[in-house]
Parts: sequence; C-alpha cells; structure tokens
Amino acid sequence: MRIVVAADPWGLELKNAVKVHLAALGHEVTDVGGNAESPANYYDVAAVAANKIQGGEADRAVLCCGTGMGMAIVANKFKGVYASVVESVQSAKLCRAVNNANVITLGGLLLTPFTALQAVDAWLTTAHTEGLEEHTEFLQQALKDIATLEDTLTR
Repeated sequence: MRIVVAADPWGLELKNAVKVHLAALGHEVTDVGGNAESPANYYDVAAVAANKIQGGEADRAVLCCGTGMGMAIVANKFKGVYASVVESVQSAKLCRAVNNANVITLGGLLLTPFTALQAVDAWLTTAHTEGLEEHTEFLQQALKDIATLEDTLTR
C-alpha cells in the first residue's frame, strides 16, 4: 500500500516511529515533511499529504501533530479525503469500519509511539463495515451520500 506520512514538530516522534513500522511491514512510504532540521507547519504538510490522496498518488496517510486535530481539519478540506483523529486502537478500528477513513491523524501530545503503532495496525487491517455487517447497506450508502454532498460544496 502507498502511504504518506507527515508531521509538525509535536508529532515528529510519532511520525518517525510510524514511518519505520510501515516500511518494515512492506508498505511504500512517502514522507512529505517535517523533520528535526526543517520543521513544518501542520497545515502545510497536511495539505501536501491530502493532495497526494486526492490525486491518487497515495492510498492512505498518517499525519502527526500535537493533538491530531489540526491535521484532520486541514486534510478534510480536500474532496475524497476522510481523515479521523485517532486516540486509541478502538477509534482506529471504528474510523475504518464506520467511515472508511483513508487518513488518520495522531497526537504526539496524547499517544505513545507504542499505542500509535497499535492504532496504525488496527486501521490498516480493518475493513469498511467489519464487525458491523448488519449495517453494511447503510454504511455503504452513507459513503455515496457523502461523496454526493462533497460534489455540491465549493472546495
């Protein structure tokens, strides 16, 4: 899978741990910014990552800042990008099962690298509607309705 990673200074430790972990799992990882020598603003690197998802250059993204919230706000401005703040393994599973999130955002002030990697693994291995099979029709229709709504909004 092609996965983009990015971080601001508060998410740098998490991003570096995630980047190594994803590469070890065999994913194609593209780092679009934020390092010790060249710190990045969350809104700049989140936009670069979201553009890669939107343009089909990447399948998913993991974005790390202080809380994950700023990155999610920016990424969700891009049509076809569905970013969820993840603060636990359970929220990682649910953002895939319910919302089919293609981007997760992690907070360096909130998560340890150990917990972040567990959440990333859960997000990568959970399918849309997994564990919610009785709601499959609704959840699939919801994605279609959201895509239609996106088409009506100015981006």
